[in-house]
Amino acid sequence: MKPNFSLRLRIFNLNCWGIPYLSKHRGDRMKRLGDLLNMESFDLALLEEVWSEQDFQRLRQKLLPAYPAAHYFRSGVIGSGLCVFSKHPIQEFTQHVYTLNGYPYMIHHGDWFCGKAVGLLVLHLSGLVLNAYVTHLHAEYNRQKDVYLTHRVAQAWELAQFIHHTSKKADVVLLCGDLNLHPKDLGCRLLKECTGLHDAYHETRDFKGSEEGCTMVPENCYVSQRELEPFPFGIRIDYVLYKAVSGFYISCKTLRTTTGHDPHSGTPLSDHEALMATLCVRHSPPQHTPDPTQGPAERSRLISVLKEAWTELDLGVAQARWWATFAGYVIGLGLLLLALLCALAAGGGVREVAILLWTPSVGVLLGAGAVYLFHMQEAKGLSRARAELQHVLGRAREAQDLGLESQPALLLGQQEGDGAEEQ
Repeated sequence: MKPNFSLRLRIFNLNCWGIPYLSKHRGDRMKRLGDLLNMESFDLALLEEVWSEQDFQRLRQKLLPAYPAAHYFRSGVIGSGLCVFSKHPIQEFTQHVYTLNGYPYMIHHGDWFCGKAVGLLVLHLSGLVLNAYVTHLHAEYNRQKDVYLTHRVAQAWELAQFIHHTSKKADVVLLCGDLNLHPKDLGCRLLKECTGLHDAYHETRDFKGSEEGCTMVPENCYVSQRELEPFPFGIRIDYVLYKAVSGFYISCKTLRTTTGHDPHSGTPLSDHEALMATLCVRHSPPQHTPDPTQGPAERSRLISVLKEAWTELDLGVAQARWWATFAGYVIGLGLLLLALLCALAAGGGVREVAILLWTPSVGVLLGAGAVYLFHMQEAKGLSRARAELQHVLGRAREAQDLGLESQPALLLGQQEGDGAEEQ
């Protein structure tokens, strides 16, 4: 690789809101999305909520000349909804399905059936290794009473761990997607502090788009105005995050968002706004020493967010165990009731009543058994994430006590620097 190496990457990200039979004007919006991608010719287009594989195949046929490489990440009952289109050959791809993803009995929300995941593709660009990740975390639904907060925090932790374990050979790391997290939310802070990823909205010198970079705005006709009432400008929950290892600079030269309408036809492409970033990668000067979040204040901030996340996961473990215990009591009572009904049916006194009550009793027993198994699995998943986080928190405290200027990423075991260019 030449010493004066430089590379420009144009990135597109959009949550497409492509729910079959439910999302308005889905076919027309997908067609216009394909037209836009062909017109702009990005290096990478990373999409979420493409729930129909037929929509993906139509997009693939339409985009084949401009984006010869593509992949659809399959998981869950419905699918992950994640897909990518690339101008460059994809060398490798894989995915990780999040351990916890909502509750199966919350059918009206449906996240559990989707199999939310993070997808990874590896590209080799002029000798540079790029790891590009696309993800979609669990939706929030109710900010005041967020029953899914613990699951999103656990997903953010799993995402940070997945990036850590799969990016050791990468020169540049890129993460795009709908995190369903506001910038100051616990999960977002945890992800950034543990991975060292930089937010394109904060790093770019040239931003044009919606107010405060919001990706769900009241001007969009597909957005629920009631849900955005507390947020007059909208909310920012979709991100382009990036970093480079030691020896490279990466900077965001431009960042654009749509503003409630398609930049060409006027009507929205989705209920979310698209993100369009131009990233520049080049060799860092030999005399330059990066200074990425190394001081005591930064270590203190990392420890603070780790403690906050540990507390949230601990509460989640306690709640999951409570539900499992409650379901266990219901199972015990159900078995006693079934035994009583069997005795009554055998005695013949109220045989008809016993037979009538048999079916609903079996149904309650099976339902309680399913709830018990699910919440036990939830408790174990949260306990595992809590134990991992506890270990990293302990190492962070040791580093603080010893006064080591360790990078947050090193606390996860990464032997790499952060080459993000100071803006």
